[in-house]
This record gives sequence, C-alpha cells and structure tokens, in this order.
Amino acid sequence: MNLQPLVRSRCCTVSLPHTRSFNLSTKVPPSSNLTFGSSLHQRPLSASPAKRGVLQLVAAYSRGRESAPESPAKALRRILDLPGVHQAPACFDALSAKLVERAGFQCCLTSGFSISAARLGLPDTGLISYGEMVDQGQQITQAVSIPVIGDGDNGYGNAINVKRTVKGYIKAGFAGILLEDQISPKACGHTKGRKVVSREEAVIRIRAAVDARKESGSDIVIVARTDSRQAVSLDEALWRSRAFADAGADVLFIDALTSKEEMKAFCGISSPVPKMANMLEGGGKTPILNPLELEDVGYKLVTYPLSLIGVSIRAMQEALAGIRGGRIPPPGSMPSFEEVKEILGFNNYYDEEKRYSASITPLSSERYGSRGSFSGIWSRTLRVKITGRDGFEKLDVRIPAGFLDGITNIVPALGGVNIKELLNEAADEMGGKVLLDFNDTIGDRIQVFLE
Repeated sequence: MNLQPLVRSRCCTVSLPHTRSFNLSTKVPPSSNLTFGSSLHQRPLSASPAKRGVLQLVAAYSRGRESAPESPAKALRRILDLPGVHQAPACFDALSAKLVERAGFQCCLTSGFSISAARLGLPDTGLISYGEMVDQGQQITQAVSIPVIGDGDNGYGNAINVKRTVKGYIKAGFAGILLEDQISPKACGHTKGRKVVSREEAVIRIRAAVDARKESGSDIVIVARTDSRQAVSLDEALWRSRAFADAGADVLFIDALTSKEEMKAFCGISSPVPKMANMLEGGGKTPILNPLELEDVGYKLVTYPLSLIGVSIRAMQEALAGIRGGRIPPPGSMPSFEEVKEILGFNNYYDEEKRYSASITPLSSERYGSRGSFSGIWSRTLRVKITGRDGFEKLDVRIPAGFLDGITNIVPALGGVNIKELLNEAADEMGGKVLLDFNDTIGDRIQVFLE
C-alpha cells in the first residue's frame, strides 16, 4: 500500500514520499498544548478527549514508522567510518553469506567469479546475466543482517544499463555495488586479455550510477573499479581512480596491482576516499598482505574472492572421491547433522513454531464482532482530518486502518464512539465511509474516514 501522509498549514504543505518511514515535520505527542499551523497563527489541536485520542493515534503510528531499522547502505557507511581495515569475504549464495555473518564479519561482498561458478558451473567471462546476479543477490541479502556489496560487473551495458543495474541492486537489498570499466564481455581481472572502455565512458558509468542513486532516494555505496592496470598501465589506473572519485564514487578499487609499491601509490591518491584491496588467493597478481599490513599501506576495505568457493570445491572433490571408494566423510571433516541444522536455523524455526502454535485460539465474537477481526482492513486506509472553525485545514493524515488492531489500549474510544467497532462494521463495505464527523468544544471539525 502506498501512503502519502500530509500535514498542511496556512503557509506550507509537507508531502512525505512513498516510503516505509513515517515522519511528521511536527511531532505529535499526546499533549494538550500541541499546535499545528504557521508560526503566526498557532492553532491548538488538543482541547477535547476525542481530539486527544485522534492525535494519540497519529503519534503512535508516527513513532512506529520512525523506528525503522538502519538501512544496509547506512550500516556499510558506518563501518567504513570506523578506524582500521575491514574484511569482507566474498560469498556466492545465501548459505555462504550466513557463514560469513556467523563467523563475525561486519560485511561481505558477492563474487561474480564465484556466483558464475556456483550457479552456472561456468567461467567468469561475462556469461552470467544481470537478472541472474540480481536474483542471486536478493537471496543473499535476505539471508543475512550484515551489509552486502554486490558485484555489478561492468553494469551490463551502456550508461542507461548501469542506471538500471544500480536501481535493481538497490531493490535487491544491497548496501553497495561494485562497477568496473571493462568492455563486454568482461572477465576476471587477474586473467589474460583484459580490455577497458575509454576514459570518457568509464567516468560516465560512475556518473550514471550516482544519478541512479539520487533518483532512487538511496545512499547505496558505489565502489568504482578499474582494470586498466592490466589493460593499459598503472598511470592510467591512477588517473581513472581520481576521475571516479571526482564523479562521486564512495570507494576506489584498482584490480590486479602487482606490487606493494603500486598499492601504496594507489592509496596515496584522493586520500579522503576509502580504497579496497583484492587478496586473490591461490596465484593472483597482487601480493597477499595481512590486514595490519593493508591498513599500514592505506586500505580501508579488503575482500577475499575465492576462499569460500575454493575450499568448497576442494572439500566436495575429496568427499566425492571417498564416496566413490565406499567411504563417507570421516568425523571432523564435516559438521554433524545437529550442527548443520543449527547453522540453517532449524532450532530457531522450531522455537518460533512453538510460540505461534501456542497462541492460536478460536476467535471470540464478543471481542471482534460477527464480521471477524479486521478482515481485509489492512488493504484500506484510515483518513484523519481536522478543519479549524475558520475553515483552514489543520491536519490531514492517512494511515493503514489495520494499524488500530495493535493499539486498542491507546484509542479504545473517541468521543464516546468505539472506532474499532465502527471499523469492524464497515470492513466489508466497498468505497469510502465516514466513521466520525463532529465538532469539538472549540469548534474544530474532526472527521475520520475509511477509504
């Protein structure tokens, strides 16, 4: 349901965007001296019990909507602001992401190399599509509470494709997106034959990503990667990194640097912008440094792209070789069945199942009325409107009608009329219905509609 609460006065109109948060420009505590309106014409809004009940309703809903959890992007930005270097192991599916979180890491990154291997069984040579990466990413972000940086490859096309990619990754729940300057089809930066687009197109991709972020009202972290170290030269990679920072990138990344000196040169440019290192395990071009060494060089973020997929491949190979020889994996080489169930959340599921099965009771007609408990009410809107005796509108707010189902202790009745009872009676009626329409003691008109 899209909601657009409005708070109007003689001098201003505040229209809130279609979002999950609900923030009135003026707080609405259950107080008798609250006023809405212009600074020159203050208009009291709580002079009667009925009006106080209406404002308590609005305040309760406002407080509930303001308590939304921290966004993934905000969480990632908070981590990047912390001192030290932060490790972000690369995952490839929901299970590997859960293991990263359970191991105590604050964030992780998806590896296009590993996702292509795990999902398609194919090399990272541009064969996996945008749709497959978004789908896999959504499964990953829903499985964990830590922020996840999504591998956006080269944006899957031109600047317009980049914008679509960024917006899709935002909707998928990613905290950040990594975008590179390779041509299509792209490939792993540590393999041969790397080619990059022109300087102009590379910078335009980052600008398009920044524009997509603004248009989405998001603060997703943009990680700008260049593969020009291998394709052209170190100087070209440094130039592009500076240009990416100027275009609005939040984190810079040069892949396949070949020495510690090159890494120091990279960390010395655009100093306010965090740098990411790629510790490609098992034979990449970049020297493998430990976290303290990387911090000393100047890095803020480090990823390990092949650790999880690599050990998974080896472990599966060894297990299959054993099974072929008539042996199952020995104790200690794999978790017990109980440990597997714990990792996957079976125990949490059982606990939650008990909690809900114990709370299921027959509905009481005395409590809810003959039409059932707010049947279909969540698809309806409750509109609360207050008009001053001078004709000026003081309040016009829309909230889910079903919100009342959880606050019976706040608004048991308004002006001697039980609004929940009215809602029950009107639940099955189509179209709008006036639930309350009366003037309070100071002459303000209070109206409550079910839309």
